[in-house]
Amino acid sequence: MKKQLGIIATVILAASCNSSVKNSQIKTGKIPIEGTWKLLTGTLIEKGDTTVIDYTHEKEFIKIINGNHFAFLSHDLSKGKNADSLFSAGGGPYTLDDSSYTEHLGYCNERQWEGNDFTFIVSIINDTLIQKGVEKVDSLGVDRMNIEKYVRVKSK
Repeated sequence: MKKQLGIIATVILAASCNSSVKNSQIKTGKIPIEGTWKLLTGTLIEKGDTTVIDYTHEKEFIKIINGNHFAFLSHDLSKGKNADSLFSAGGGPYTLDDSSYTEHLGYCNERQWEGNDFTFIVSIINDTLIQKGVEKVDSLGVDRMNIEKYVRVKSK
C-alpha cells in the first residue's frame, strides 16, 4: 500500500511540475515562434483586390526565426528554368510582444524594401503559424494587408 501511495504521489508531482511549466509559458505570453516555418498560402489584399498565392506548388518559401532574428528564402521549384522563375531572400531583427510580431527588414534582395518595419499579429495553433498585418512602403506605393499561413518544419 505504501508503495502504491508513493507511486501515485510521484505521478501527481510529475504532472504538476509539467503543468506549471505550461502555465508559466501561458502567463508570460511567450509564443513558441522560434523554428523553421514553411509558407502554405499568402493572401494579399490591396485596394479591394484579393490575391491568394499557393506556396505548395511551383514555388516554395520558408521563414527561419531564432531568438532575435528572422530570415526568409523563396524560390521557384523549376530551378529557374521557366518564365516565372524567382528567388528572394531577406531578414533582420524582430521583436515579439505578446502576439505583436515586428520584423525590421535589414537585408533583402529587393533593396528598396530594406530599412522598413512590418508589424503583424501572430497566432500559433498546434504546428500552424498565422501572421496578419499591413505592409506599407511609401516610396514604392505599397499599402496592403498580408495574411500568411505557415506550418512548422519538423526536424528530421
